[in-house]
Formats: sequence, structure tokens, C-alpha cells
Amino acid sequence: MKLRLTLLMVLSLMMLSAQNLTDKAIKLDGTSSLDPLIAASGDKKLVLLGEASHGTHEYYIWRDKISRRLIEEHGFNFIAVEGDFASLYKLNQYVKNIEGSGKSAREVLMRLNRWPTWMWANEEVVALAEWLREYNDRLPQDKKVGFYGMDVYDEWVSKQMVLETLKKIDESSYNYVKLQYNCFNPHKGDSWQYARAVKDGKPDCEAATERVVSYITNNREILKGLSNDEYFYLLQNAIVVHNAEEFYRESIASKDAVSWNSRVFHMRETVGDLLALYGKNSKGVVWAHNTHIGDASFTSMRNTGEKNIGQLKRESLGKSNIFLIGFSSYKGKVIAGSSWGARMEEMTIPRALRSSVEYKLKKTGLDSFYLIFDEEDRKEENLKVRGHRAIGVVYNPQFDRRQFVPTIVPLRYDALIFFNETKALQPLHK
Repeated sequence: MKLRLTLLMVLSLMMLSAQNLTDKAIKLDGTSSLDPLIAASGDKKLVLLGEASHGTHEYYIWRDKISRRLIEEHGFNFIAVEGDFASLYKLNQYVKNIEGSGKSAREVLMRLNRWPTWMWANEEVVALAEWLREYNDRLPQDKKVGFYGMDVYDEWVSKQMVLETLKKIDESSYNYVKLQYNCFNPHKGDSWQYARAVKDGKPDCEAATERVVSYITNNREILKGLSNDEYFYLLQNAIVVHNAEEFYRESIASKDAVSWNSRVFHMRETVGDLLALYGKNSKGVVWAHNTHIGDASFTSMRNTGEKNIGQLKRESLGKSNIFLIGFSSYKGKVIAGSSWGARMEEMTIPRALRSSVEYKLKKTGLDSFYLIFDEEDRKEENLKVRGHRAIGVVYNPQFDRRQFVPTIVPLRYDALIFFNETKALQPLHK
């Protein structure tokens, strides 16, 4: 199917009627109402859970409910989230009851200090983490379920963690890696300053960061004092530093999809590394924005060459091994900032556009429900391009109409969860 996804196409294709949607909808009413969704997704290699904003209460608690059931009933091994690897690793240590991680999930998450803190330092994640800790306490150490950040940010903390780990275990390795990382010294912890300097002709650190990754990969014997978890932490932090160097450099150097895809490739790589860490038959849950988990091939992102995890994992592991679950709401409240780094606010999300997915779903008259898409939904005569709202950490309700991404919903996702009205996330940092 060759479709160019633009708003001009919104009226050009058919879609299920409101009555058909109502008949197909599965009402959300307690955890047991998820039975069909769990049955459809439980045998997959990866289940990717989206969100239409980074600050909505319902998205977090229903992703929590789905994740718990996948872990308990189908043996999923880890949750990977759109968050920083180094700082969120402390939460992984907490849920696995590793010494020195912290006394509670709240204590660990209160230490997060990189904006936007509310994405992971919130009451909703505290509840999931405490459940994971209790669940894991009944398992042997090598069977415990992990919680990991998979994003490319917080690279200076990752760099610090690499050096601190090596300093404790092997002085010669520490000295070698420190020498490689010295190329970052003029930039004083500012990756944007580094990227601008490279664009202006200063030497880059690409080869140096790659040498560090290769050194750690090829010298496991020297680093045998580290447990498998500790070695994974060391290597992944080195990979974060290497991939972040590329991401920031590409972000300054180009205006196209190259920098976006650089970050996406890092996330894909991290999820692949986690599957490898947990073994041949491992299974994982991924939490990220709809923009990352919904197959980009069936949105306007394809027009600019932007890819995402949902698309890449379908391509590499096969559609039969992947289950993509999108989230949406018609109106409500959200936590966001008016600009990057701004004070977090509770904002009002206006009613969705009449031409949107959300408006169509609201017409069912149901407060909350989900759809599981089948071959009938994916027949060409049943498809329509509609705007699908995507709110980021930066949001201005006045310009909400700009937030709608042209989407073919039944092809972008395997299932879609809808709420007529949503509440704001509950941040720990007030």
C-alpha cells in the first residue's frame, strides 16, 4: 500500500463507523478487562506500550497493569523505558534488592534531577517499582525482573559511571579510558557546546568513545571482578557515551531525520542488548511515547525519513513477535513545561479536533476502552488517515491543533487504548 500521509488525505479513505467501533470496543473495567489484550500479546518477544503525552496518569497506571500481568502470567523479563540509563539503573538495583540501591523506590526516584523529572519521579512509577521489588523478592537473583532506561541522554553521568567503575576494579583500564575521555575536557559537561565546537572545526571524540566500547567489550577477562549485572552496567554506560556523542553532533550538523534516527537506533540497540542479557527466550516490555512505539511507516514520519522502535523491531524480529499498543485521550489534564527546562505545570488539554482519531473514538460514548486490530480492520477500504494527538514534555494548549500526527491507526498499532478524559500525572518533586 503506497500512501503519502498528509492532512490532505484525511477525507480520502474509509474507516469503521462509530457503531462498528462501539461493537468492537472492549471496555476498561478493572484488570480482568485486559484478558483479551494479554491473550493477544503474551506470547510476543516484545510488547511496546505507548503514551500520547509524558504526563498523563491513566497512561502510566494502565501500562503498569498490563506490565504486571505480562510479567506474572507470561514470564516477561524486563521493562525498558524512555529514560536515562545511568540514573534509572539505581531503580533496577532497588527492584532487584541489590545492596546500596536505596531504602525505597521513592528515595531512589527523588534523586532524579535532570529535567523533566516528572517522567519517572512520580507516584505511579513508585507503585510499580514497589510491586516489582515484592515480586522479585520471591525469585532467585538471576531470575529477577529488571527496570532500565534506554535513552541516549544523561551521557556525562554515564561517562562518570564508566570511570568510577573502572577505578574500583582495574587501574590500567581506568587510565586507558580516562585518556580517551580527555577529549571531552574542554567542554565542561555540555554536549551542545561540544557539538557546536565540532561543527566549527574542533576535533570530535567519535573514535575515542568507540575505542572505549571496544576495550570493555574485548576485555571481559580483565574485568572479571564485576558481576554480569555490573559488567552490563559498565558496557551500556560506555555505549551511551559513544552514541550520545554521535546524537549531539548530528543534531547540530543536520536539520533532517539523521539526529532523530541516531537516538532511535540507540534505543533499538539497548532493547536488543537487554534481550541478549536475559537469554535466548527472553521477553521484554517497552514504555515510550506513541511517537517511538507506533510504527512510523504508517504516520507522516515516513515522509521525512524518521524511524522509530516499533518500526525497527517489526522489521528485525518480525511482526508476529511484536505487539504495539498505543494510547490516546479526547481531553483532560497533563503535566508538561511551556518550554524546554521550564517549570512543570498542570495544563488543560482541549477537546480533540473533529478530524482526529480521538474525536472518532469519543463518538462511541464510552469513557474508556481498547481496540485490538485484525485483518478486517486492515483492509484498504477500512483505512483512513487521521490526526492522532502527540503531546511532548514541552506543550502549549493554545497550539494544540499542531500536535496531531497524520496516522493510519490499525497499521501503526496492534491495539489502541482510549480514554475520554484523563488526569495529570502525580510528580514526586513539587
